[in-house]
Amino acid sequence: MRSWIVAGIVGGIAMFIGSTIAHVALPLGQVGLSPVPKEAPVLAAMHDSLGDKQGLYFFPWVDPKSKDMMAETTAKMKTNPSGILIYNPPGRGIEMMPRTLGIEFVKETICALIAAFLLAQTMIAGYAARVGFVTLAGIAAGITTNVSYWNWYGFPTDYTLAYAFMNVIEYFSAGLAIAAVLRKPAA
Repeated sequence: MRSWIVAGIVGGIAMFIGSTIAHVALPLGQVGLSPVPKEAPVLAAMHDSLGDKQGLYFFPWVDPKSKDMMAETTAKMKTNPSGILIYNPPGRGIEMMPRTLGIEFVKETICALIAAFLLAQTMIAGYAARVGFVTLAGIAAGITTNVSYWNWYGFPTDYTLAYAFMNVIEYFSAGLAIAAVLRKPAA
């Protein structure tokens, strides 16, 4: 097995631990989330409207094929609330189950493998510099999706910053492990 593969697997374990700490020990996993006031009638209305149709809903909806889509969207947003809704009908919500945690672990291990592979392609020698390289990848990952969701969909700023910061924590954790396993390349 190549050393970057071992480093990536160890990094994936470290990333999973860092992610768990960020979500469980720190309050970051709940930043920017709020309860729905008068939740019961809102849930009843969603269930009446959507029933068992699990999905990602954007509102107000305008047909993307409409030649006047931008104007129609602007007009609707002036008089209607807007947002994104992830809807799971009763009995099909996301739970902290072994399958869910397993998928998260696999995702983080793949990210750590990519980071280890990229680091292995460099001539970066110092431990701190190698950790920094992987952490920079985490900064890029944290910015990539989170800022776009803030910009385009109106995700709360505190949520955006918290989740971007959690990405940095994850990659920093992975970087500590990857840099320890993946030693300086021979000159």
